Amino acid sequence: MQVSEILAIKGTVLYTIAPERKLAEAVAILTEQDVGSLVCFEHGKMAGILTFREVLGAVHAHGANWQRVAVAEVMMHDPLCARSEMEMDDLRRLMVDHHQRYLPVMDGGTLMGVISFHDVAKAVLEEQSFENRMLKAYIRDWPEEKGA
Repeated sequence: MQVSEILAIKGTVLYTIAPERKLAEAVAILTEQDVGSLVCFEHGKMAGILTFREVLGAVHAHGANWQRVAVAEVMMHDPLCARSEMEMDDLRRLMVDHHQRYLPVMDGGTLMGVISFHDVAKAVLEEQSFENRMLKAYIRDWPEEKGA
């Protein structure tokens, strides 16, 4: 299964934020939209990604003033990105090796989506479930041996 297939299952809704916005606004979007990341765009280009990991780091570093911190100060700059044609096994390895729960999927300079570890787990589950059903159907329809 390729990343493009995972994105097709997931859908095309993307949530972004400008780096100059405040963390309070970012947390409101993350919470209201029930997402774990926001891609940060500046002048039409991806500048970084903000996840709950960076938000928690800002709360720890800035205490009660975390809400006034600019997204640019805490976002992950130049994050690793996946490609649409990447195989799921390569994607999983990349996410695990670099300890990233969210990866933007880029096609050149165009953001195609964001893949989360949850999306990968769901795709694996659906793929295994499909294979299971096919194997069970194959076994059920197994032809009897003649002359036995």
